[in-house]
Amino acid sequence: DPHGRFSIDPQFGIIRTKKQLDHETQSVVVLTVQSQLGNSAVCSSTQVNISVIDVNDNPPVFLTKSDKVTISHTQPPGTAVYIAHAEDKDSGLNGAIKYSIASKQSNAFSIDPSLGVVNLTRTVFANKQQEYTLHIAAEDCGSPPLTSLLICDSLAVKIVILDINDNSPSFTSSPLSYVMEDAEAGFLVHRIVAKDPDEGRNGQVTYHILSGNENKVFVLDKITGLLTTAQLLDREIQERYSLTVMALDDGHPALSATQVLTILVLDVNDETPMFLKQLYKTAVLENQDPGEFVIQVEAVDRDAGRNSLLQYEIIPGTGYEKFKINLDSGELITTASLDRETQEVFSIKGNCEIPLRACKMGSGNGSTAQLYLTVLDENDHSPLFAKTQYQISVREDLEEGSAVLNLFASDEDDGLNGEVTYSLVDNTFGAFAVDSVTGSIVTTKALDRETKSQYMFRAVASDCSTRLPRSTTVSVVVHIDDVNDNDPVFFQNPIRVFVPAETPVNETIATVRAEDMDLGSNGAVVFSLMIAETVFQIDVKTGDIILQEPLTSKDFSTQLLVTASDQGISPRTATAMVVIFTEEQEEGISFSSSLYEASVPENSAAGGH
Repeated sequence: DPHGRFSIDPQFGIIRTKKQLDHETQSVVVLTVQSQLGNSAVCSSTQVNISVIDVNDNPPVFLTKSDKVTISHTQPPGTAVYIAHAEDKDSGLNGAIKYSIASKQSNAFSIDPSLGVVNLTRTVFANKQQEYTLHIAAEDCGSPPLTSLLICDSLAVKIVILDINDNSPSFTSSPLSYVMEDAEAGFLVHRIVAKDPDEGRNGQVTYHILSGNENKVFVLDKITGLLTTAQLLDREIQERYSLTVMALDDGHPALSATQVLTILVLDVNDETPMFLKQLYKTAVLENQDPGEFVIQVEAVDRDAGRNSLLQYEIIPGTGYEKFKINLDSGELITTASLDRETQEVFSIKGNCEIPLRACKMGSGNGSTAQLYLTVLDENDHSPLFAKTQYQISVREDLEEGSAVLNLFASDEDDGLNGEVTYSLVDNTFGAFAVDSVTGSIVTTKALDRETKSQYMFRAVASDCSTRLPRSTTVSVVVHIDDVNDNDPVFFQNPIRVFVPAETPVNETIATVRAEDMDLGSNGAVVFSLMIAETVFQIDVKTGDIILQEPLTSKDFSTQLLVTASDQGISPRTATAMVVIFTEEQEEGISFSSSLYEASVPENSAAGGH
């Protein structure tokens, strides 16, 4: 007796219950009873079997409180449509169950009281009544009997009459929906709703996407018709989706309907403006009035509507103050006249780098681009010589083609406008020419100082502009330096001198004269006698021939060879013959020829015959 349900009188051995017994919990109890003689060790035991007799204390209970069954309206009367089942914990008649319909909406059904089988009693039609609800009660056979209704327990059976699937689903939801492009994955976009007037499975609709969702952008719950996003959207990639959805009933055969659902992705300001080019290149002519159009830059924003409105600006930097950009159109114009030659910002290849920025209206979100502006040259500078006048001295013995002077002129303009060529104006008497490219002045013939000792002419530096070339003139003076290239020349040769025999000593009897066309020491002439003479002496500078000794006779005659020499580094000489005779011999003296000619190699040694 582990649960202490019984007690025993120790003297009389009477067994009594201490707690209420439950046949359903334990129907047989086996007790072991022990007897003992006084306080001795003599004892014995026996088993007492107690059967707990059932009392009808449990009503029947349905394991399922409600159920549903569908039948076709084509089923004939007597067809079993449902089997009810209840349990009763009692035993025997107390646990035997009888079934009945406690309440019903129609006499179309009956129930077998012993088996609980619900049968059709007549033909039913779905178009008259599509659904029946039967409340089935259970009662045991105890005395008195207990019913499930005592504990408010009954089985509600809903019997649905299946109809013929003769209606297709029809959509009642809008074919147009909107979703913001920043919607997170799983966002509810639309609820698709389709109605089917059929009953039961014929009217149960499931939803499916047939096309338009190839990239698995959306997920459609086939039961609820809830359409949600499966991934992030981007309106700039795709702003419209056309999904062909199908509503399908569960009939057999199944009927369906389709609808094209248009989903428009609404813009969110999530795009940065982008210039069509990251680098713009253009050119503008210098010296133009302010307001000259330079270029129109363009940026695009893939957002829509107001989100795509842009404003343009120039980022402050070197040279930016010379330009202005239209906030809305992106047209860039000058605010000052540009000078390619003087503005330092344009000094490198004439380029000006202008950082540009395109911003969204009302936000700082923007992007930048670079503009390389080449200022085109205008021929507004004349060539400029390195000197205001060129003077040079050259030796007269320069070879033909020798460089005399290198002119140099520069032009701050660019290209052909800054390319300089050289030319000579005025008459150089065929003595000089200039290389048109290098500006080198060269001789074109041998020079002769004795013929012309100085040349004065003008050189011109001209640019190569194809429109209005500009030029500058400079004066050039070329001095011809003397070279000892001329021999002294006697005024008379030979010289005949008639000297009276009584001429006194130290008397000048004759004067030889010679000149040298060279300059300075090259042209300073000195005289000497080629053969030493005691009777006569010649003055080195004046050429005076002086009698040094009295003449010995009245028929005296002699020939003197007089040398005239210049004083150059390499002196050049000439020789003249002086014939001296007295008066008495004048008529008997004559030269064999009135003119003597000879060829003498140049650079011959002094004193040579």
